[in-house]
Order: sequence, then C-alpha cells, then structure tokens
Amino acid sequence: MNFYLCVGLRLYLVALPLGYPTLTIMSTQAAKFIGAGLSTVSLAGSGVGIGLVFSSLVASMARNPSQQRQLFLYTILGFALTEAIALFGLMVSFLILFGF
Repeated sequence: MNFYLCVGLRLYLVALPLGYPTLTIMSTQAAKFIGAGLSTVSLAGSGVGIGLVFSSLVASMARNPSQQRQLFLYTILGFALTEAIALFGLMVSFLILFGF
C-alpha cells in the first residue's frame, strides 16, 4: 500500500471514538494523507502506459524496419503525453499535501 494512504488510515482509526464506532470524525491531516495516497495511483497507470508505448515500438520496428524514424517520433510523442499524465497526478498529490 501507499505510504500516505497507510498513515492516513492509521490516523483515522486512532481518531475513532471508543464508545461510538458509527459516529466518526476524521481529522483533516488524515484526510490529506488518504487523498494524497489515492492520487498517486495514477503513477502506476503511467508506468504501464510507458511500457506499452515502448513495447509497441519494438513490435512495429520488427515488422517494418524501414519506418524506423517515423515510428520513433510517434513513440516519443506517446511517451511525453503519458509522462505528462503522471506529472499531473504527482502535482495533485503535492497540492493535496502541502497546498491545503
């Protein structure tokens, strides 16, 4: 599990009142950690996407080596767009942790 998600859940569970398990109040710090942990899930998806982009490059170069230059340009474009999504997810995570 993600570090921030674990810390947030731990803070949430510590904040549970002993006599009233249905009425809970989550601290804002615990909510920040849970939100930041959940927003970093996009980084795993980005890693999978980058792997798919480059595996497709290898497969397409094996099929048609004469188009190597054009395929590489498309691959770099795909890599940049996929990496941008990861950076947006990381930015949201840092905004949740330090911005609010």
